Amino acid sequence: MASSSSSQSSCLQCRDSTFNCFRNGWRLRSGERANLCYRCACVYEEGRFCETFHLTDDGWRDCESCGKLVHCGCVVSFNQYFLLDFGGVICMECSKKNLILARNRRYAREFQTDPIDIPDLAKNVQNESHCLPVGINSDVQCIPRTTRSVLKPLFEKLLTVTDADFKLGRIVIPKKYAETFFPKISQPKGILMNILDVENKVWEFTFRYWLSGGSKTYVLEGLREFLTLKKSQAGDTVTFYRVEPGGNMAIGIQKTSVKPPHQVST
Repeated sequence: MASSSSSQSSCLQCRDSTFNCFRNGWRLRSGERANLCYRCACVYEEGRFCETFHLTDDGWRDCESCGKLVHCGCVVSFNQYFLLDFGGVICMECSKKNLILARNRRYAREFQTDPIDIPDLAKNVQNESHCLPVGINSDVQCIPRTTRSVLKPLFEKLLTVTDADFKLGRIVIPKKYAETFFPKISQPKGILMNILDVENKVWEFTFRYWLSGGSKTYVLEGLREFLTLKKSQAGDTVTFYRVEPGGNMAIGIQKTSVKPPHQVST
């Protein structure tokens, strides 16, 4: 929509005054909307304004779910993220996915038709002290009992569309968790890591980071075969564990797909 304001005769961003009319941008403190030329307006409407024009400014933070950089404290992108109760921010896309995931889990609880298949997790803990339950939707509940090991959960990550892409074969690790639970790395090329899955198979992944706007985005690469084997998809939850004793890292995927309730014939 073209702006009807005549108080500004040039684009607020690039100061170009050769256009006969401008398009509306974000709302200013005066209550009016910023006048933008066609070029700048297109960037704004596509959601790329801050990463195009504010990349070197302060205020960039990592989304706690997908690791995407978000420009916080900027009037242009104030509706692109939410503040989390425990600190940090989450981008709008991940927030919507979390809402859908929570709805699906509630749907699963309400329409569970075969409770016999749900493992008795409390009983498992009492009878198998070496086995730690990781959720009723998990494909495997513990490291095989021959290892006599316990899985200590470290953090969870919802798989985004790009995380679950077999061709990319990598998962973005939120910065807070990457710098807390993974080895310290000083070079972008990173290091090789041997990580167990919950079936006690050893996988070799690469833990590294990208530099973007002066901030690090951490990724775990080389997961193509692992993601394919687990038939992972966006919305699934990947959980990272510490194996005790030993301190090795382990990884497991919880499926979040929900089967619809049985149809009742009439």
